[in-house]
This record gives sequence, C-alpha cells and structure tokens, in this order.
Amino acid sequence: MKEGPDIAQIAALIGDPARANILTALMSGKALTATELAFEAGVTAQTASAHLAKLTDGGLVAARKSGRHKYFTLVSDEVAGVLEALMGLAAGAGHLRKRTGPKDGAMRKARICYNHLAGDMGVQMYRSMVAKGLLEPSDESLILTKAGHAFVSELGIDLDALPTSKAPLCRECLDWSARSSHLAGQLGRAILSRFIALNWAKREENSRVVTFTPDGEKAFLSLFPMPERSIAEL
Repeated sequence: MKEGPDIAQIAALIGDPARANILTALMSGKALTATELAFEAGVTAQTASAHLAKLTDGGLVAARKSGRHKYFTLVSDEVAGVLEALMGLAAGAGHLRKRTGPKDGAMRKARICYNHLAGDMGVQMYRSMVAKGLLEPSDESLILTKAGHAFVSELGIDLDALPTSKAPLCRECLDWSARSSHLAGQLGRAILSRFIALNWAKREENSRVVTFTPDGEKAFLSLFPMPERSIAEL
C-alpha cells in the first residue's frame, strides 16, 4: 500500500480545463458567483455548479451565502500559491494560451495574485526588500528583519493590527510570468492594501491587473529600487 498524501486527486481536480479556468478566475481574490464563474470557464451554469461542487468537496474552494446569492473563493493562500506555481511551470514548459489579449503586458507588469502584488513589480519589490536587508530568506521560511519592521511601520502598516490569520507573516510565492519569487503572506497583502489606500495603485475592474498612477509608480521605484546585483549574488 502506498503511503503519504494522494496528489492524484488534487491534480485531477485542477487538471480539468473548465475547473482550471474557474480556479484561475478566483486568483483575483474576489468572491464570485457560479454564474460569473460559468462565464469565465466557458460552460453552462449547470456545468459550473457541478465543477464547483467537486472543487468544494476537494477542499480547494469555499462557498458562502450572502442574501440570496452564493459566492465562491479559494480556500486559502496555500491554494493560490500552488496555482501560481503551476502557472510558472506551465509557462516554463511552453504551455501558453494560444491567443494573447490586450492586457497581457499589463498583467505581466503588475497584477494581483489572490491578495498580494505579483508580476514584474511584485518581483522587483521582493528583490529590493531582500537586497536592502528587510527580508531574510532561509531554507524553510522568509523572515522580516528588524530593519524590515521599521520599514513597514514607516510605510504606515501596523503589524500588530493585522487580522488574525493562519497565513504566515511573510511567504515567498513563485511568480508565473517572471519565474521568480514575489512576496505573499499577511505582509504581502498589507503592502498591496497600503498602495491602494495611498492611491498609488488600483485594481482594474473585472481583471487581475493592478495599475499604478505615475506618482504611485515613482514612489514605488523610490522605495523599491531594482538591486544592482541579482538575488543569487546577494
């Protein structure tokens, strides 16, 4: 008898094209209805409901009711991290969508990955924070240093006031387009929320794209300059 977790069941749930489209749509971090997800998956509402039932039973998606409507979200940051890693694996293996859309460039520059900043700007932020000694990667964790605590406090983030969560404070997430790490976890969420609160950036409607204002991008580049050396050399 084989021992250990059964990855085949999870892989089968993600591997169906319609379910993969549903999960990708939920990477926006927004709670969506079955009707909205049916449109994203390109299937009927009845078929989408059947897929959502399987994803819910499989522990990948959670459902909650609000009034007469039922909304669906990813269960956790961990699920989002797995999906982002799979996107990176697919991109690296050349398994890309045949048709590129007008927002492809914007998606690669800055987008939301469930609840934190991804894309080129997310990767630059992570690399800059490591280079400046604000984050300290290790084999098993990502640590916010003493200098990092002071930095996020100056940015206006109160770490003690963050919502109670099972998610770690800092976590690496593999970026599918840059194929490098960006910052996830509670701090990743808090920093993106702060950018939006400062009106440096906004989320595009019905999209994962995050758009920075000219002033916001200038402030971002001042705080998170691209390090002169690569992370591998640091």
